[in-house]
Amino acid sequence: MINYNPKDWINFIFRFHKADTFRKLTPLIIGVCIYSFAIAWLEMEYWKIADTSPLKQLPIMHSLLGFAISMLLVFRTNTAYDRWWEARKLWGSLVNNSRNLAMKIAIMLPVGVDDANRNFFRKMIPAFAVALKNHLRQESTRTELFENEPHLATRIQHDKHVPNQIAMMMFQHANDLYKSGKISGEQLIVLNAELQSFTDICGACERIRNTPIPYSYSAFIKKFIFIYVLTLPIGYVFNLGYYVVPVVAFVFYVLASLELVAEEIEEPFGSDENDLPIDKIGENIHKHVEELFHR
Repeated sequence: MINYNPKDWINFIFRFHKADTFRKLTPLIIGVCIYSFAIAWLEMEYWKIADTSPLKQLPIMHSLLGFAISMLLVFRTNTAYDRWWEARKLWGSLVNNSRNLAMKIAIMLPVGVDDANRNFFRKMIPAFAVALKNHLRQESTRTELFENEPHLATRIQHDKHVPNQIAMMMFQHANDLYKSGKISGEQLIVLNAELQSFTDICGACERIRNTPIPYSYSAFIKKFIFIYVLTLPIGYVFNLGYYVVPVVAFVFYVLASLELVAEEIEEPFGSDENDLPIDKIGENIHKHVEELFHR
C-alpha cells in the first residue's frame, strides 16, 4: 500500500531544485513575457486592431499544430528515456555480473590458500567499473584502486582503451589459473560468461554514447516550439487581453521543459543531476566485491 504524503507534492511544486527546468528556463520565460506584453499592447492600445481582423482566427492554426507538436515531443522524450533506461539496465547488469564473478572466484580460490590471485580479482573487478565510467565520460582513469598494488597500475596504458585492458587482464589471469591447474576447464567455462559480459556491456554503453539524437531532428523541434510560442499572443490577445502574457509563458514553460528534459537524459553517462549515478554504482560494486572476498 502506498502512503500518501501531501508534503511530497508541496516539495516538488514549490522547491526549485538546481536541476529543475524552471530555473534554467527563467531568462527565456521572462523574454517571452516581455514579448507577449509588447504584442498585446501593440494590438490593443497602439494599432487598436478590430475584433473582425483575420488575426483573430490565428488560434485555429495553433489548434491544428498542437497535435503535431505534442506527438513530436512525446516521441522525443520517449526516445531519450529509452536511451537512459537502457544505460541503467546495462549498469545494473554490470553490478550483477561483478558480484557473480566475485562470488565464483571467492569460492574457487579458497581464502588462505591462494590470496594473491584472490586479491588480483578483488582489485580488478571494481576497477573495471571505474575505468568504464571514466571512459564514457572521456576522463583519465584514476588508479586509486591500485594504490597498494603498483605493479597492477603500471600495466595500464592510459592512452589506450582502459576497460578493454582490464577485461583482457582478468581473462588472461583466469586462463593462467587454468593452465596452472588451480581451476578446472569446467570452472573456466563458468567464469567465461561474466568475463565476456564486461566487454559486451562496455560496447553497448559506447553505442549509446557515440550515437546521439540526429541534430536536424532536435533543431527542428526547437524551431517549431519557438515559432509556435511567438505566434500564440498574436491571435489569443483578442480573447485573453493582457492575460495572454502568463498563458503564453506557461505554454512555453511546458513545451520547452519537455525538450530540455529530453536533452538532459539522452546522454546518461555525464555528471549532471539527471544523469545516471554511475559514481555511486561504481562505489557499490567496490563495496560489495570487498564484502564477498572478506566474508
